[in-house]
Amino acid sequence: MEVGSSSSNFKLYDQFELLEYEDRLVFKSPESPDQGFSICRRQGNIEPLSDESSSGKPSKTSTIYGVAGTIRLLAGTYVLVITSRKEVGSFLGFPVYRVESMKFLACNEALRFSNSQEKRDEAYFMSLLKTVEATPGLYYSYETDITVNLQRRCKLMEAWTSKPLWKQADPRFVWNKHLLEELIEYKLDRFIIPLLQGSFQVTQLKLKSSPATFTLLSRRCTRRLGTRMWRRGANLEGDTANFIETEQLLELEGFRCSSLQIRGSIPLLWEQIVDLSYKPQLRIIQHEQTPQVVERHFNDLYQRYGETIAVDLTDKHGDEGQLSAAYAEEMQKLPNVRYVSFDFHHVCGSSNFANLQVLYDKISEVFEKQGYFLIDKDGKILEEQKGIIRSNCIDCLDRTNVTQSYLAQKTLDIQLQRLGVFTSTEYISMFPEDYMKFRTLWAEQGDEISLEYAGTHALKGDLVRYGKQTVAGFIKDGMSALSRYYMNNFHDGIRQDALDLVSGRYTVSKSNPSPFQLNSFESFSYLPVASALLIGGLTLTTFSLQQAARNAQHYVSSVVWAGVTAGAMALVKANGRQFCSRPRLCRLL
Repeated sequence: MEVGSSSSNFKLYDQFELLEYEDRLVFKSPESPDQGFSICRRQGNIEPLSDESSSGKPSKTSTIYGVAGTIRLLAGTYVLVITSRKEVGSFLGFPVYRVESMKFLACNEALRFSNSQEKRDEAYFMSLLKTVEATPGLYYSYETDITVNLQRRCKLMEAWTSKPLWKQADPRFVWNKHLLEELIEYKLDRFIIPLLQGSFQVTQLKLKSSPATFTLLSRRCTRRLGTRMWRRGANLEGDTANFIETEQLLELEGFRCSSLQIRGSIPLLWEQIVDLSYKPQLRIIQHEQTPQVVERHFNDLYQRYGETIAVDLTDKHGDEGQLSAAYAEEMQKLPNVRYVSFDFHHVCGSSNFANLQVLYDKISEVFEKQGYFLIDKDGKILEEQKGIIRSNCIDCLDRTNVTQSYLAQKTLDIQLQRLGVFTSTEYISMFPEDYMKFRTLWAEQGDEISLEYAGTHALKGDLVRYGKQTVAGFIKDGMSALSRYYMNNFHDGIRQDALDLVSGRYTVSKSNPSPFQLNSFESFSYLPVASALLIGGLTLTTFSLQQAARNAQHYVSSVVWAGVTAGAMALVKANGRQFCSRPRLCRLL
């Protein structure tokens, strides 16, 4: 199939007029004023645009840039709209936009007829929608699907691009798949925008006077969507947390080169529940289906990508070592997957980026044989990628990003030598300006996907950006580590609930009992009390010690307050999980 701009491509409306009436919301296309739909603000019913639905004077008229979907809660329907966007580049000649802001519009007039428990539940659900509105890293195009990689789309039939974008999309990577169901039901194809969560980075390379466009596109899978500590490992279907397909695309003199790598959590059943400690204990869940889970995961990868090399970057001691050993044991049962263990921290330490050559030497023969995808200006396929590298550490963020950027650099060198831009002795690292652009894109991509999963920028970003640790990077990593600790312990339970709600993993229904009555204990509400005890105890202990120099009786007070403080600290430590923010809608698996 020819890749690029075509008059036969399906195109979405790229701007909408939103008219807000007391009883309805009306969405119209300025370029086709007779095209649109309305939503009743009482029942939430969707209806095609009619003369009656757009009659009268609206209370408010505004411009929006897309309808990302609808969701039904207890009291009605909420419509997610894109209120601002930014063009960030192009993918195969088509403009790509990043969502800058979103807003849920309420069609919940029935709320006033709800009972008190339903109103409380609705208020919590609405607070989760506010969290969803701040979701980072959402991208889309009005003119092409960006969820399907170049190799796959080149093998699809010509008529594929004439289908609505939601039908073209790979459902694994459509972030708002659940939210689009009602719009799809009413066949509002030109209003249906599939959103991709991940990262989209693009830059221009000079390459010895051979200008090229370099694109890095990461696609986050929605099958086990979640936050860092509340979505670990795999589910029983073999879907893993933080699974991301990253495509590196080089466009040069009519040629297009694409190479893929994937990452994903270790595909076992395991958890790491936050408990106020900096590094909570890892626990492997013993389950009779564990071998089948691992097999399902890698069978799916083989069908999609071909031969897989599983690169395990975890430590070989402590909790990580036990998890790594369990992973290695299961991998021995899969004869068609090559498992490579590489203790990143032991071999590379905190700054020896070049030591990844040790890993490359282990896999180089198979890695280079897997190849990459290459087409010429006429769309003729010259090379195909015949396998994939699957990398993981514990979070599949920091060590994984450093490793993937190293392998991506090797691929880029091979491609540029193949196209005749470089000689066999030239490498991208020999061209400082282009090399810095390459590294910057990989570092920014790492930051973005880390923000989506962990709530902070990536650690070890300096290794990707500069090849070494800098003082500024060390300080930034420290700040990010502290931010992760706070987010994971005191905020991610709410974020996880928001993701479970928007992804459809939890379905709101009046016929079901309230999830908050079933789990009414507000763990994080006890945190201020514990904090007050600790801070008050430390303050009074310090004050008593200062006074003790003048009055010996204050020694007794110091001992008492020190004991109270120590007791409070011991209580908090022993019940750490109870003081953390926990998801309340769904179980871990």
